[in-house]
Amino acid sequence: MISSEHLKHVARGFLMGGADIIPGVSGGTVALILGIYDRLVTAISRFDMVLLLYVRKGYWARAARHVDLSFLASLACGILVGIGGLASVMHYLLEHQLQHTYAVFSGLILASSMLVRRMIGPWKPETGFITLVGAGIAFWLVGLPFFDATPESDFYLFFCGMVAICAMILPGISGAFVLLVLGKYHEITGLLRGVLHGDIRYDTLQAIVVFVAGAAIGLLSFSKILNWLLDTYKALIMSLLCGFMIGSLRKIWPFKHDLTPSIDKFKFKNFENIAPDFSESSVWLSILLAVAAAVVVLALERLSSGRQTS
Repeated sequence: MISSEHLKHVARGFLMGGADIIPGVSGGTVALILGIYDRLVTAISRFDMVLLLYVRKGYWARAARHVDLSFLASLACGILVGIGGLASVMHYLLEHQLQHTYAVFSGLILASSMLVRRMIGPWKPETGFITLVGAGIAFWLVGLPFFDATPESDFYLFFCGMVAICAMILPGISGAFVLLVLGKYHEITGLLRGVLHGDIRYDTLQAIVVFVAGAAIGLLSFSKILNWLLDTYKALIMSLLCGFMIGSLRKIWPFKHDLTPSIDKFKFKNFENIAPDFSESSVWLSILLAVAAAVVVLALERLSSGRQTS
């Protein structure tokens, strides 16, 4: 039966799906903000030999509990609805209200990184160093130019699937943006759009299967490694993820100059970060939106903590 908890997971998935369609914003970041990141990584990592054994013997209930199926299914439904339902809204906001939209996301991510830092515990030199390393990696990655020419082999497509899905479950790194950097975002979205419109050719299906296979193998293998790292070195890994979130703010810095005004589609545009002009009212509105978003995150965390202690 569908419970209120399932509906909450659908809502959380909805927010993750909405974030995943924005280059520069990670669904993993949203999962971390919502407090389901550890559970998500653990559930994905349990697609293993134990699951195959349960399935082979027909222990369906045990298999479902082993992978936390009700949680994953609810979350997946929300993600799909979020991608489909928010795509047009986010398209409009990114096309016409880019500065204000990025300001809101900057406030959300900055406040969330503060909460993650609080989860790490008392400050230590090693955790501070790892946070700086994570911030540096993310800052460098989101500033990479897009590849103009990419290999057309199945191996490269497989590799892109592995890397993009790994990035997608890491807070602060957008899988969509990684595909843009690797030069395959347009091709993959074009293939999927073609299938939805009835363009079902052998080469199209082959490319999709290769990409999905890479994504599946990358997700299952990386989630196991990440789950082990979270169990063994949680403070260090959380420090690294906190750094990823901070470094990714470079990509969604609200104040930008459009370097490609002749290009209409947002996903192919290239922007340069600039200093805000405080004489403009829109700049102050963006700052207020960022502060408001940060306050909402901190208030929700305070409310959640109060309920847990009561």
